[in-house]
Amino acid sequence: MTETMIGVIGGSGVYEIDGLEAAGWQAVDTPWGAPSDQILTGTLGGVAMAFLPRHGRGHVHSPTTVPYRANIDALKRLGVTDIVSVSACGSFREELAPGDFVVVDQFIDRTFAREKSFFGSGFVAHVSVAHPTCPRLGAACVEAAGAEGITVHDGGTYLAMEGPQFSSLAESKLYREVWGCDVIGMTNMPEAKLAREAEICYASVAMVTDYDSWHPHHGEVDIAQIVATLSGNADKARALVKRLPGLLGAERAPCPHGCDRALDYAVLTAPDKRDPAMIAKLDAVAGRIL
Repeated sequence: MTETMIGVIGGSGVYEIDGLEAAGWQAVDTPWGAPSDQILTGTLGGVAMAFLPRHGRGHVHSPTTVPYRANIDALKRLGVTDIVSVSACGSFREELAPGDFVVVDQFIDRTFAREKSFFGSGFVAHVSVAHPTCPRLGAACVEAAGAEGITVHDGGTYLAMEGPQFSSLAESKLYREVWGCDVIGMTNMPEAKLAREAEICYASVAMVTDYDSWHPHHGEVDIAQIVATLSGNADKARALVKRLPGLLGAERAPCPHGCDRALDYAVLTAPDKRDPAMIAKLDAVAGRIL
């Protein structure tokens, strides 16, 4: 058994969490640069927690410029075992209405301007993201949302676009009608992939703010509408987070789905060919196998 530490990555509208005991912001240095902001740590219900605002306090990072590798590395260095990603999204389904939450379990990654791996030349590794989220952690998020009276949908495919512009009507129809996606956002990739490489369980709570541009009766995405919905969603997200310590507990067994052992057979580079500089950068992410 190990000690549970819940890491919450807060998206648009979620820049803090309430009720942390012994709370304090701390800077964390990483080989991948500075994370989006300092990280708020403390305990909630007897369980260690860490909160990182994905876009930084004041929303200073665009989806493309978020330092995803630094963020995941920093959380790993602090001892985070479980990451709950909270993010705003658009909906491709009538039944996924603004104000609803979707606990995503699949992704289609259409981003193209971001570093997507901790590994590379001199230290090659391939992890599986066939099932990119942790079912155990996702189930806890669904239960927490339900206990708070939040309309929550269990499972869905998230289309990750580069942004920062919203979709064209043609793109929206493609993602909805041809590819069968359920929601669209700009930030869960490469975040989920990097969490898997870092052997951290990851769950995505996507908070619906709008119907993207496909809906015949809602028209194009309206930023004023999104901002109005964000406020209510943020309150719900904080309520969900407060439920998690009681559901996950202070002690944690190995992940039954193997998220915390993702690197067991992933590294292909022979030990005598591994770049020492890369090994040094991977001290937190891949420390268990190094």
